[in-house]
Amino acid sequence: MGRLKSSSKNSAGGGAMKKSTTGSGSTVTNSQQLTFNTGLGQHILKNPLVIQSMVEKAAVRSTDVVLEIGPGTGNMTVRLLEKAKKVVAFEVDPRMVAELQKRVQCTPLQQKLQIIVGDVIRNDLPFFDLCVANMPYQISSPFVFKLLLHRPFFRCAILMFQKEFAQRLVAKPGDKFYSRLSVNTQLLARVDIIMKVGKNNFRPPPKVESAVIRLEPRNPPPNIDYTSWDGLLRVCFVRKNKTLAAEFTQGSVLQMLEKNYRSLASVKNRSLPASFDMKQLVKDCLGEYAEKRARQLDVDDFLQLLLNFTSKGVMFNVT
Repeated sequence: MGRLKSSSKNSAGGGAMKKSTTGSGSTVTNSQQLTFNTGLGQHILKNPLVIQSMVEKAAVRSTDVVLEIGPGTGNMTVRLLEKAKKVVAFEVDPRMVAELQKRVQCTPLQQKLQIIVGDVIRNDLPFFDLCVANMPYQISSPFVFKLLLHRPFFRCAILMFQKEFAQRLVAKPGDKFYSRLSVNTQLLARVDIIMKVGKNNFRPPPKVESAVIRLEPRNPPPNIDYTSWDGLLRVCFVRKNKTLAAEFTQGSVLQMLEKNYRSLASVKNRSLPASFDMKQLVKDCLGEYAEKRARQLDVDDFLQLLLNFTSKGVMFNVT
């Protein structure tokens, strides 16, 4: 895994843009007088070596449609346009849209660029082969799940995230960053950290270190009910250091599971005996996992747990 330090150049792609600092500390460009809005996650990736490495890791083909999120001033976009058939870029800031349009105007790249003005989380994703992006960090989690559930399948994604978020994506059982996010991501994709990136590679520098991940969807995906799967994980990871027996025998959890169980039984016209004991049924479902903790279990363990519950009619959702 490489680590790239900052370059003395201020931008990649088109002409370098000189920067200065206003009295309030905001970073602006002398030529365009752009103030970057860090509230929108605008930390422009300025190191051409990092940009080039991300594009190379994506292995962009001349027939590819590439999705980019938050293109900013277009440093990454230009490199992608040089290799891809088309780049579809989501951008919420009209100023950045104008900057990007000016950058490719009257060049052969102009016809290959489609800009969608809007929030990528609130919009449907178009067809794409690859996703390459320096992500606005505040939408990291919802975007990962949107990406993983997107159909048709894409080939891979090369994404810049906050380093700690990237560590959560790749964490294994026993790691301090292991979480529901780790399990959900690894259920649906192969994911690796391929590069660590320091703060000074951005303008303005963020407060956190960053990392680039490679994400490849599993095709075909596991044949499970994802609502039930997510419900199971939510119970397991409420307190990931507690035993599953302790988690699943809490009053609120038992009440939820029994309500679902009785609803399903009613739908199937199946009566329950007077001696029905939800707590005992849950213990039967947990089996050998009862004294295990969520932080110790891998994806296959959680899949087996889900099968244990659903095979006995214990559901985490009722449709």
